[in-house]
Amino acid sequence: MTKLAVSDGVISEMEGFLKKNRKADLISTYLFFLEKKHRLDPVVFMREKKIYQSKDDLIRILESQGKLWRETEIKIQMGKPSVNEATKKIYICPFTGKVFGDNTHPNPQDSIYEWVMKCPENTERKDGMRVKKFYISEDLEVIRSYIKEQKEPIKKIVYTSVITGKLFHSRNGVIEDFIVNQIRPIPMKDVPTQNRFEIQENFLAFIQMHLEESKIAAFVEALSQYEPFAKHVQRWMEESSDEETSEEEAAE
Repeated sequence: MTKLAVSDGVISEMEGFLKKNRKADLISTYLFFLEKKHRLDPVVFMREKKIYQSKDDLIRILESQGKLWRETEIKIQMGKPSVNEATKKIYICPFTGKVFGDNTHPNPQDSIYEWVMKCPENTERKDGMRVKKFYISEDLEVIRSYIKEQKEPIKKIVYTSVITGKLFHSRNGVIEDFIVNQIRPIPMKDVPTQNRFEIQENFLAFIQMHLEESKIAAFVEALSQYEPFAKHVQRWMEESSDEETSEEEAAE
């Protein structure tokens, strides 16, 4: 049997886990071990209903597929600003840079719809009708771009969330909003047994590889060398023996 190396740091974390979960079964404990040894931090991407091994892995995959953010050019009109320091959300016409703020117009969303439907610069058509295309941003840096009075129209590169369509002044802004609003943590011990979400392909292959009987046996053998885990190892062996006996009796 291949010996399994367990670092002192992981041993310490496992002691804490078993003190809090005195009756933890073998598989739950082993999954906790994998989480700490391989520095896993599973998350659910709610829109896809899929579990990834960490938020960093999820972000890397989405960025490589162009599914997280994209560069967008916005226009800022000349003249007096239509928003102020108290504005928290803006609606932007992509064709002219006209802006409606949540505190400067009574019905900003209705106003932007009406504006883009009549905007002469809006030459985009769908089924013969002007498209109702506009941008939304709650990013304070983007909003501040519209507060300063401009002597002439300017253009600025910002970033659009592919998932929500909202504008941000930087890629990091898109990513921070994504982390807060689109993903949820899930304990590693719950990943294999849950049935609500799909598991990302590479993560699933990792789990299946490590749940092989020989690897679990190596884990038990490694823990048996440490006195604090002796009673847990004994309990798992007894539980395993009881299960085998029950199976044999059922077969008879």
